[in-house]
Amino acid sequence: MPDPLGFPDAPRSELERTIEELVERAQTVLSTQGRLRSLLAANRAVVEDLDLEKVLRRIAEAAVTLVGAEYGALGVISPDGQLEQFIHVGMPVALAKKIGHLPEGHGLLGAVIDQAQTIRLEHLGDDPRSAGFPAHHPAMEAFLGVPIRVRDEVFGNLYLTNPQSARFTSEDEELVTALAATAGIAIENARLFDDSRRRQRWSSALADVTSALLSGAANDVLEVIAALLAVVIEADLVCVIVPGTEPETLLVEVARGSHADDVRGRVYAANGTVAGRALASGQITAVDGQAADELFEGHPALGPTIALPLLAAGNSLGVLTISRAPGASKFATSDLEMAAEFASQTGVAIELTRARADRQRLELSDERSRIARDLHDHVIQRLFGTGLALQALAGTDPRHQTALLEQVDAIDAAISEIRTAVFALSQRRRTDSGSLRHRVLDTAGEVAASLEQAPRLTFAGPVDILIRDDFADDVVAVIRESLANVARHAKAHTVEVEIATDGDTVTITVDDDGIGVPDEPTRSSGTANLRERAEARGGSFTLARRDTGGSRVLWVAEVPSTERPNP
Repeated sequence: MPDPLGFPDAPRSELERTIEELVERAQTVLSTQGRLRSLLAANRAVVEDLDLEKVLRRIAEAAVTLVGAEYGALGVISPDGQLEQFIHVGMPVALAKKIGHLPEGHGLLGAVIDQAQTIRLEHLGDDPRSAGFPAHHPAMEAFLGVPIRVRDEVFGNLYLTNPQSARFTSEDEELVTALAATAGIAIENARLFDDSRRRQRWSSALADVTSALLSGAANDVLEVIAALLAVVIEADLVCVIVPGTEPETLLVEVARGSHADDVRGRVYAANGTVAGRALASGQITAVDGQAADELFEGHPALGPTIALPLLAAGNSLGVLTISRAPGASKFATSDLEMAAEFASQTGVAIELTRARADRQRLELSDERSRIARDLHDHVIQRLFGTGLALQALAGTDPRHQTALLEQVDAIDAAISEIRTAVFALSQRRRTDSGSLRHRVLDTAGEVAASLEQAPRLTFAGPVDILIRDDFADDVVAVIRESLANVARHAKAHTVEVEIATDGDTVTITVDDDGIGVPDEPTRSSGTANLRERAEARGGSFTLARRDTGGSRVLWVAEVPSTERPNP
């Protein structure tokens, strides 16, 4: 029987080894080809979108998928070298909330930031730079950290842990590094696109401001500026703050956004505030946040805040403050540049408003002068002539003599009153800029934007003659505080203000048809200030419900003895 056909053992073993090597190399080639296809797919996913937030999340998700990691994250580095944003992938939302605050860039994460180089570890806990994990944090072993560069700047870092193969290989590192290079390009494109859209919004907003300035509606320009800023810069609260009537105080003249009704019209001390520093230095000033009630009772808590001085012809007119909610991101450099342009427009608007107000005062002064001349040259002379004729007629008609002489006396009294009015008009022309009436009108105009209707003002008695200097400051402050309280709390449709004097006392009455005074007021700082002013001048203050609905402020003070007319 013939021997079975066979091959020598040595050649057969060599052939088998060759075939096995070919199969292994083919599998390696197929695996590498598959990973390269995954890298191409990841690159395509990263560059498909131009929204920066979506791009960042896609980068983190693509990196996790590319190397088969369980957890991944992308940390964005702030200008001060800390983590300002941390996007995590793979960790359930409920678990992330249970852990608490996100990483701040310490330990190994901080090492990747500081070195700006790739770090690959088999056991994360064995590295001396590891800072450990907070409570409820899942276990993590292998670690791979790769920086993402946008041009020559390190934008952020990719962090990956717990690969399926138990450790990251040099091939994993190369793939993630290649992905990071593509990510840098995608981030740069997204930032350029975002900056282009932001500048387009700014340009449109500035065009609206210019249109408002040219339209002649200067009184509304500040409101327009505040409203536009709140939208284009993604601000929570925008305020225009000007110096108050009292030294070292600030007045919130315009407010738009969240809590605007709580701060509009409020007066507070300038010392130590971000607005006060910007006004004094003439430089942009920023703070990370402001605690609730920090500036005054009822002041809301705010996040990042910038204060831009409003300048015109080298003079500081006020401050434009822009605030975001607590915990929000800080303002970008481009935001600050464009906000500064808005600030310059706001300064122009304030100057234009003041110039128009001055022109109106001059026109009013000229009109008063004309009226005074007409009263003196025509009306008084006619009345005087009529009085003389009636007096002569009384001498020729004894039957109506008494009645005619009474009419002569009435004409004499009218002439006396007209002469008093002519004198008041002449005096007002000389002191128009500081007259109480104009100060009260200006104050009412400031608060009118916060009310449904402009307040109705009534003056009785020689208020401009008797109420001057620091006494006038008190009266104006009382009216401003009273109207501001109505705007914030009363929900009124109409407000009436009367300033009256009998020569000895001054009485201010502010009536509104709002919801009335609560039985247990929660705040009393404003009313306490009104009471202190009244008592300091020998007077009194009351705030009470009206029988017809709403509330009434009654403020009474004695006229200074130096201002009282001689008996």
